[in-house]
Amino acid sequence: MKLMEWVFWISAGGVLYAYFGYPCALYLLSMVRNQIVKRGDIEPHVSFIITAHNEEARIVNKIDNTLSLSYPREKFQIIVASDCSTDQTDDIVRRHSPRVTLVRSPRRAGKEAAQKLAVEASVGEILVFSDVATIVPEDGVSNLVRNFADPSVGCVSSVDRFIDADGRVSGEGMYVKYEMFLRDLEGHVNSLVGLSGSFFATRRSLCQTWAPDLQSDFNTVLNAVRAGLRGVTDPHSIGYYRNLADERKEFDRKVRTVTRGISVLMRNWTLLNPLTYGLFAWQLASHKLLRWSVPFFLIAMLLSSGMLGIDSPVYLGFFGLQVGFYFVAVIGYVGKDRWQSSIIKIPCFFMLVNLSILKAWIRYVTGDRAVVWQPSVR
Repeated sequence: MKLMEWVFWISAGGVLYAYFGYPCALYLLSMVRNQIVKRGDIEPHVSFIITAHNEEARIVNKIDNTLSLSYPREKFQIIVASDCSTDQTDDIVRRHSPRVTLVRSPRRAGKEAAQKLAVEASVGEILVFSDVATIVPEDGVSNLVRNFADPSVGCVSSVDRFIDADGRVSGEGMYVKYEMFLRDLEGHVNSLVGLSGSFFATRRSLCQTWAPDLQSDFNTVLNAVRAGLRGVTDPHSIGYYRNLADERKEFDRKVRTVTRGISVLMRNWTLLNPLTYGLFAWQLASHKLLRWSVPFFLIAMLLSSGMLGIDSPVYLGFFGLQVGFYFVAVIGYVGKDRWQSSIIKIPCFFMLVNLSILKAWIRYVTGDRAVVWQPSVR
């Protein structure tokens, strides 16, 4: 077999494994290995942390939503962590309710730096983190907390529910469903690899070495695994958030998220050692490292099949299929408001996701860690 043939088939295998092989392997494992979470009716002290930067338009709704949650008032602390907001956010928080504590970063240092200040000001045994844009159902916190009755659980993720202005499922919605399905399998087999950054909970003990420059939802799971615990999803805890007001800006959000995720992975390479971390090392490599390698696999597939296609009609056919797929994706992007079919939208979304990953790698390699964030307008 020629070198270019090896390149093509290894790359094709990498893409298929990242998106289909890994979930299938998890599903098969779940038939023989089911780590049931022993939930219980417990009510420990909880600190609910809301991170905000220039959220004057939405902070009242978020606080009101949090105040309405059905958790014992005397055991429920609410903290708003302001990342040096320059609008009226901080003043609104101070005036709105005596039940809400404001902690303010003296300089713009990023989401996790603001969260670190809130962690230091918190008193809860369980810390719950949530974004301003996320709406939490009345029993959302109670459902998350029940999972900590199981001593093996270190952190708990909510389930994301993504809707557009009309409540319709889009390409992103299908992708979110895929991610939620994957998280559910991971939790049953062993541990989640990542939490939902918009709404998750963790034991206080895992926040003692809080990293102010690392993506908290991803890094918290890694801290849990390092401590011999695991992350799980609670199917009854749902975080609702709407589509971006400008969907094209979703690309920039993905670039920022992946860039931050790469930073966490690079800082925690030792967790990829299967001799020490066993099954989780395989999960981490499959869900993160290989998934973030897909853009390079796709480029290698296109170039190798194009070169091989000069002498082989079979590889020329593979090359043509790839070109056709990307052509459909471009048509879907250009005619975004015209095409509603998944046949068009899925290739478009797949292309944009992997372009965002590629750009994230470029940003990471050039030294940009995307620590400071700008809230998305939804």
